[in-house]
Amino acid sequence: MAGTPVNGDTAAAPAALTARAPQVPADRLVAEMVPPPRFQGARFDTYIPDPNQPGQAEAVRTLSAFAASIDGGASAVDGGRRRWFTRGPKKPAAPRGPRGVYLDGGYGVGKTHLLASLWHATPAASELKAFGTFVELTNLVGALGFQQTVRTLSGHRLLCIDEFELDDPGDTVLVSTLLGKLVDAGVALAATSNTLPGKLGEGRFAAADFLREIQGLSAHFHPLRIDGEDYRHRGLPEAPAPYDDETVTRAAHRTPGASLDDFPALLEHLSKVHPSRYGAMCDGITAVCLTDVQAVPDQSTALRLVVLADRLYDREVPVLTSGKPFDELFSDEMLRGGYRKKYFRAISRLTALARDAGTLVP
Repeated sequence: MAGTPVNGDTAAAPAALTARAPQVPADRLVAEMVPPPRFQGARFDTYIPDPNQPGQAEAVRTLSAFAASIDGGASAVDGGRRRWFTRGPKKPAAPRGPRGVYLDGGYGVGKTHLLASLWHATPAASELKAFGTFVELTNLVGALGFQQTVRTLSGHRLLCIDEFELDDPGDTVLVSTLLGKLVDAGVALAATSNTLPGKLGEGRFAAADFLREIQGLSAHFHPLRIDGEDYRHRGLPEAPAPYDDETVTRAAHRTPGASLDDFPALLEHLSKVHPSRYGAMCDGITAVCLTDVQAVPDQSTALRLVVLADRLYDREVPVLTSGKPFDELFSDEMLRGGYRKKYFRAISRLTALARDAGTLVP
């Protein structure tokens, strides 16, 4: 049973994610809009283009030039305090034509590495640059309100949005309106996704009802296509098969800072915690140990699990499991549906974290 020592293990009991329901203040959401720990050291010169994919090297050149073209601007610090909740300085009129770049490609071709490299290479103070996933951006709007989010981000020189996904018409209108206002304020934009801007929304809900918003959004970006195979699994052995419950429980008790949860119970707990808090829920966790991994029962649960997988991957937290392997988490129907790109990304990232967790087992 999760949380119970096995055969004399005496280490301190592991944490339980199911016991965590953190409250995250709005200012933390803004302060944490920087590249995640996994990509803090990402730079253009540390990105290794695949010689068989010329688009990767071309993307580095294009993004380097784009970073150099962004005006660093004045610092947004006034008296040592960031201007998160005040109106930013007046921006010059936005230039004509695309005011952003859009990295389109499959899983594991280095899009997030390139996006983080752009953030680091842009000659502006860190408080004048924002980096977050699409979900984190919508969560910020939910925490601050639309107008306050516009005022907060209008003081920036660059906004980077990772894993740009439009999952419902409301988010489409919300984000396209927000980005339009930021472009008008002179903010440069950069985004990654697995779908070209003009194709976002295909196969999801009533795409025709909000196609106009999507097409308007795509006009803000110059698309860059990046092909290649998933670097997370390039030349590496297959992920280890799941272990038995006893092995996972023993590893959790032996690993300082590890968590130990029953997978179905964790899925239930995620339904009670807002996805914007999943990152804080993982604070201080060095490894996630899960027993009785099963196929996710429904789409809402699956989408919450995707967010958790992203937060664990960002923080480089290994995941040790018993039960089903990760490629059996989502049903065939889910993998054929409108959210298939999210599910395949989650499988790819969890598989990489499962490989990292091999060191927890002697």
